[in-house]
Amino acid sequence: MSMLADLVEVVIGVDTHKDTHTAALLDTRTGGVLARITVTTAPDGYAQLVALAEQHSGLRAWALEGSGGYGAGLARHLVGAGELVVELDRPLRPARRGGAKSDPIDAERAARDALARARLAQPKTGAQRAALQVRLTARRAAVEASADAQRQLHALVITAPEVVRARFRGQSTRIMLTTATRLRPTSSADVEVLTSLTVLRDLARRVRFLEAEAEAAEHEKAIRAIVRSWRPDLLQLTGVGPIVAATVLTAWSHPGRCRDDAAFAMLAGAAPIPASSGKTVRYRLNRSGDRQLNRALHTIVLTRLQRDERTRAYADRRRAQGKTDREIKRCLKRYVAREIYRHLETTPQPLDAA
Repeated sequence: MSMLADLVEVVIGVDTHKDTHTAALLDTRTGGVLARITVTTAPDGYAQLVALAEQHSGLRAWALEGSGGYGAGLARHLVGAGELVVELDRPLRPARRGGAKSDPIDAERAARDALARARLAQPKTGAQRAALQVRLTARRAAVEASADAQRQLHALVITAPEVVRARFRGQSTRIMLTTATRLRPTSSADVEVLTSLTVLRDLARRVRFLEAEAEAAEHEKAIRAIVRSWRPDLLQLTGVGPIVAATVLTAWSHPGRCRDDAAFAMLAGAAPIPASSGKTVRYRLNRSGDRQLNRALHTIVLTRLQRDERTRAYADRRRAQGKTDREIKRCLKRYVAREIYRHLETTPQPLDAA
């Protein structure tokens, strides 16, 4: 891909925040700052930014930090207006500590960072992708809330007085929840016992409420419907369910966002990292990238290791060659990333009515 300086005459770097956005306009030929502006994070503020950019002739590009967070509204506005938008990741903290720090300086840094890059990233777009992201976030919060309450229940039972702890000894989590919901604290107990019983009962009721509301199940149902309307073919792949498919689609976003399967694997944290030394040639796990996408690939690999004969045969062969189970899973995640990427970049064929 060509450098951004070869494609446009003006680059607008934007430092995004919750209430304001600060932009710096750079001339790509001279590197000089043409203008700076701070606007509100509202349609009127976005219009001010575009109006300022239009005062300078020539092709232009926008370099946004946080296009998936505070800059999501601006990115959506610019893409809808047909503007060229480049997504930037967060600058390294050590680099920031070495110099001054302010919104105008960060906006200028964003523009210069975009000019220095040989490979440019596109922001995530699409109504279906955004809908899936919202549903996934809400479902994850519902699941984590229930799990947190259960962990708190276990922790409080362990530290509770013996008269309380004895009621739960030897019980599974489900039975502990039933026992806790039936507790009837009485004022005759001392303050420590009374408080422990009351809190344990409230925690159990919270878990029951979350389960009765079936919030996570409702979100999963909606996620399945969106995936089936967008890319139902993805669900035909071994190990890919609605949650995994939704996670993959929100990271991938649209065709062309990742230049190839290697870039997609790097995005997923599944690209091998060289860790060789001397006569030892090896690769280690990549712990960067989108961890939710990495988790989705990991789920696919675990499912295939259990149910897919080809995957099990591959694992046996690599194990015989001296590979550890962790190294085998790393290799499989890279293969799955390639398969998923190529599948996504291919125009889906209509599925049979059967």
